[in-house]
Amino acid sequence: MAAVSMDQIVSLCKRRGFIFPGSEIYGGLQGAYDFGPLGVELKNHLINDWWRTNVYERDDMEGLDAAILMNRLVWKYSGHEETFNDPLVDCRTCKARWRADHIHGVCPSCGSSDLTEPRPFNMMFKTQVGPVADSGSFAYLRPETAQGIFANFANVLATTSRKLPFGIAQVGKAFRNEINPRNFLFRVREFDQMEIEFFVLPGSDEAWHQQWLEARLAWWEGVGVPRERISIYDVPADELAHYSKRTYDLMYDYPSLGPQEIEGIANRTDYDLGSHSKDQANLKLTARVNLNEDSTARLTYFDPDSRSHIVPYVIEPSAGVGRGVLAVLCEAYAEEMTKAPAPERLQTVHAALTAFLKSVGKSEKLSAAQRDALLERGQQIAADLPERLAEVEPLLAMPGADAIELAKKVRGQAQPLLDEHYRTVLRLRPKLAPVKVAVFPLKRNHEELVATAKQIRRQLQAENGVRTVYDDTGAIGKLYRRQDEIGTPFCITVDFDTLGAGKDASLSGTVTVRERDTMTQERVAISELPTFLRERIK
Repeated sequence: MAAVSMDQIVSLCKRRGFIFPGSEIYGGLQGAYDFGPLGVELKNHLINDWWRTNVYERDDMEGLDAAILMNRLVWKYSGHEETFNDPLVDCRTCKARWRADHIHGVCPSCGSSDLTEPRPFNMMFKTQVGPVADSGSFAYLRPETAQGIFANFANVLATTSRKLPFGIAQVGKAFRNEINPRNFLFRVREFDQMEIEFFVLPGSDEAWHQQWLEARLAWWEGVGVPRERISIYDVPADELAHYSKRTYDLMYDYPSLGPQEIEGIANRTDYDLGSHSKDQANLKLTARVNLNEDSTARLTYFDPDSRSHIVPYVIEPSAGVGRGVLAVLCEAYAEEMTKAPAPERLQTVHAALTAFLKSVGKSEKLSAAQRDALLERGQQIAADLPERLAEVEPLLAMPGADAIELAKKVRGQAQPLLDEHYRTVLRLRPKLAPVKVAVFPLKRNHEELVATAKQIRRQLQAENGVRTVYDDTGAIGKLYRRQDEIGTPFCITVDFDTLGAGKDASLSGTVTVRERDTMTQERVAISELPTFLRERIK
């Protein structure tokens, strides 16, 4: 079962070191997050899989890493200075600030309708370039990675001798001065993008647009986000960006938040290369562009078939790394029963939950919406114990639950059963798992067991080149649970049989390998471990 609430994912991310609030020791900075020890590994693996799929495994793609700071004329002719605006309103009552198109005339903070008139707010961050702060010394932190690709189109074409169709891929930071950052990684001011600009002959753009739609859905499925969890939003004409002929938004159904965009696939026509070109009047552009009097280049492609210079159309698949990481975590997350609790202990939890729900139904502290939501969710859990016992904590995290005194009793009765009979597990694809293998000694104070376990860790790290860790900070069962929770696909235990000191002499030189998803265990010779694990991690 995937995650049922975003609170589960946020809690896991902080507890296990995937994602931390930025600058937390000073109260944080709204819209800024740090990827912790496990988060940076997961993020890098996702990026690496994207790069391998789109650059290494294709014959029509090049890579690029353009600078974050660019000449401000790039943003003038891209249209960002003119169009990269959100309508901003202020609440005169509580002084909160909102995007006008998100609040429907009512302040979400205080409910007031006393709002200022909407005014445009440009979302690009300005920064000073050089020692003197004047009107000519500023630049922008890029709001997208795409423009670096367009600005380098002629350079890539000249140095690679590519023929259409071909693409340029880039992964990098982007910055947007969001009015109201919210919902964890969904609205942030600094984020990573994975973008492709795929250049095609005019007239072939619609077919390529469909091909890229299917290719991107297949990739998401390959990293653990199935197609049935993604809806395709064909953006209506009146909602399209100024550069787009047609756009598909891939909408993943996040817990608590509902469908949210994880990738956009846009047909940008010849707008971008045309916008950045000189001599536009002679390029037969189909897109409406602003007159460019500053460019020094014609961003065209010489078509050998027509023996003419043309401005290619562009198909752009663009995904946010942070949102992708969250989608992968949501799909991989599971809380499952490892063995059934004793009936009498389960009955105690059921009685506490029933009393809690009865109190919810009578409470005058809750709104009608809060009361109905708690009752509906709680009754579903109560009717399906013990299978849904793990959903008790998300229930108690719902709005209004903390106003019910009996919530503490429910948590006190449920938590010991969860600790003993359930596990949290991340069923990440092995290629994405932050840690691929964990190695444990059966006893941490036994010198030979410890030395053997550490030697195995060093051997696997060196030969397989994947993150392998050693851990002896708890009993084996507790270590298994910890690795399950961070998604480690394989755990290795070094015991006395490994040393030839057990009851079965034939097990000398072997270790126990435990598989995360099934929890099955297998004895494997130490000499065969690199091959055994390599085949399964692939």
